[in-house]
Amino acid sequence: MGTILTGTCSWTDRALLSSGWYPPGLRDAEGRLRHYATQFPVVEVDATYYNLPSARNSALWAERTPDGFRFDVKAFSLLTGHPTAPNALPADLRPALAGRRGHRPGHTETDPKLLDDIWQRFSGALEPLRRAQRLGTLLFQFPPWFAPTDPRAKTLLAQCARRTAGWPVAVEFRHPGWWQDDERAETTAALKDWGMSAVAVDMTQTLPTSIPPVTPVTSPRLAVARFHGRNEAWGTGTKEERFRHTYTPQELTEWIPRLRDMADRADEVHALFNNCCADAAARAAESMRDLLDTPTAPD
Repeated sequence: MGTILTGTCSWTDRALLSSGWYPPGLRDAEGRLRHYATQFPVVEVDATYYNLPSARNSALWAERTPDGFRFDVKAFSLLTGHPTAPNALPADLRPALAGRRGHRPGHTETDPKLLDDIWQRFSGALEPLRRAQRLGTLLFQFPPWFAPTDPRAKTLLAQCARRTAGWPVAVEFRHPGWWQDDERAETTAALKDWGMSAVAVDMTQTLPTSIPPVTPVTSPRLAVARFHGRNEAWGTGTKEERFRHTYTPQELTEWIPRLRDMADRADEVHALFNNCCADAAARAAESMRDLLDTPTAPD
């Protein structure tokens, strides 16, 4: 059986910092990361979705965490077809988006040269993390309008696979069509062919946009599960409303056999909690860790 690593989708979220989860007086970035790494063996970096990472930060993250610790790094918004304002880019690349109102919903085409430039800078900045063997995966989370019925979406996904060849990549779809019965086999086969890990999702199942709780394993190296909470404000409310959820022991226990089944098919499973209101994600990760009886920190 593979190893199941449990953690949260941020260690710097402002709500977490103000929740009291970190020990009193621990205010510096280095101290917080070092403390987090004594509690969990994996974390997701979400800041890289909003701005390109820096090699300096990657090196610092590697220095401040022990061997065996994993960072799952979220791909920059433009690489996944999300709206991206020009000022989110380095100054020399901003003219390529100027006047286009960013990357608007439903529009999946961007100048391939710009995407190549963004990818080179994004991946180059993560090289220190990769060399230190701290990089778990790159998380490509595609938007809700990225549908399997749109040929442009499948074209972009194939281009993404070619661009990221040689890198560990996990894919999360926000459109449920990819995992519905008529598309599931094709989606699974494509991700397997490209060596990409599929992301399983836990969320409310009451909405037309709900992603079914399927657990496909498309890479023998890694499988990922992300827990978004079960708030019915998903997709409509504020960020706090969308992610406000306290997982019950019963809700977590539902996932124990699923995660163990995933671990039977992959060397490593990352279970990451994204219900980032106050310390809810950290507490849920702690509870899941205890239910699974997995290590607090890397071996």
